Formats: sequence, structure tokens, C-alpha cells
Amino acid sequence: MKINNLPDKPAGAITGAGKPADRLAASHSQRGSEAQPDAGVTVSLSPASQTITASVAKAGGDVFNAQKVEAVKTAIANGTFSINAEAVADKLLSNARDMLGVAAK
Repeated sequence: MKINNLPDKPAGAITGAGKPADRLAASHSQRGSEAQPDAGVTVSLSPASQTITASVAKAGGDVFNAQKVEAVKTAIANGTFSINAEAVADKLLSNARDMLGVAAK
């Protein structure tokens, strides 16, 4: 029994596996120039993503407020931007309670 009985060629050369780009090019040349999507693939959203999608739709759809972003940028640039740590902490705890399903006291 030989322990170091390695072939002269790399494993990819023996199996025809090569680099991933080579395999991709070979599969495209075998199937033709147009890649066809697999038929019958089903995609479903998790309950959490469905909840997020529903809440964004209920809130009006657009979560981005360009005017508010510009106001914050200007305040930071002027050195007048202040953070209310107590409000941030309260909101953080409230969101954690909501996520964990714990009722607020």
C-alpha cells in the first residue's frame, strides 16, 4: 500500500472540474447562449419578512425622508446635532420587548 500515491495532474484536470469560471462557461456552451431559469422553483418569504413588508406598506411605502437626512447632515456639519440618549434607550428597550413578545410594564 502506497501512502503518497498522488496523480501527476491536479484533481480538477482528472475530473474535468477546473475553475468555477471554466465550469460555468462549459455549462453555458452546452446549453446554448441563453441561460434559461429553472422552471418550478418556489420562493416563499419568512413570517418576519412578511411582517416587515406589511408594516412598510401600511406606513406609506417610502421610509426614506430626504429632507430629514439633509437636516441631520447640516446639524452635524454645524456641530449642533444632539442625541437624546434617554429617548434612544427607551426606544431600544421598547423594540426589544416587542421582538421578544414581552408586555411593557
